[in-house]
Amino acid sequence: MIVAIDGPAGCGKSTVAKLVASQLGYYFLNTGSFYRAVTYAHLMKGGDCSDRDACLETARNVSITVRNGDIYLDGTDVEDKLHTPDVDMNASIVSSDPRLREIVTAAVRKIAGSMDIVTEGRDTTTVIFPDAQCKFYFDASSEVRARRRTEQQNDGQSYEEVLALIEKRDANDRNKEVGSLKIAKDAVYIDTSHLTINQVCEKVVSVVQSRLRDCPAK
Repeated sequence: MIVAIDGPAGCGKSTVAKLVASQLGYYFLNTGSFYRAVTYAHLMKGGDCSDRDACLETARNVSITVRNGDIYLDGTDVEDKLHTPDVDMNASIVSSDPRLREIVTAAVRKIAGSMDIVTEGRDTTTVIFPDAQCKFYFDASSEVRARRRTEQQNDGQSYEEVLALIEKRDANDRNKEVGSLKIAKDAVYIDTSHLTINQVCEKVVSVVQSRLRDCPAK
């Protein structure tokens, strides 16, 4: 069973996906973290993220693995380094290269293997796992998402700065050559703007359990 969650930054994908995976006993896999890991590795080398060929070379030469839901880069846990403002903005640029996306997609599918997983990230439902049994698209206004980010990540940025970054990133994600942000035709749409984390989790788990009843494992 693959439960795939898509949607823009700050709509609660990661938090809900982790909780749903825990409740269902599934493995949690954040596809967007793979792009963030490549971005972080490239920035640490002092690289220019607008240089597609250089970013591609970085992607080809780093080892990205997942342990207990955390991303490891060449054997080192870098999960807590993947959500800085620099990585936030540049990950969208790095992930716009179709060649690099092919590398990441192959890596994600290999890790997923035959496990029951809950996975999240932009284009998860449309490109990486288009045949997922359960697809969801989370959404929320940019203002709500900016407020959440400001409250959750106390890194000194003002609400206005976070809002501007989110709106710029949304524009980048919607206009990507490949893997752009869009709603899969068979995805369940959930506006999380005025829902609690637990309420969103309940909706997702309810749909998954219903699908399991309708299509029991053979």
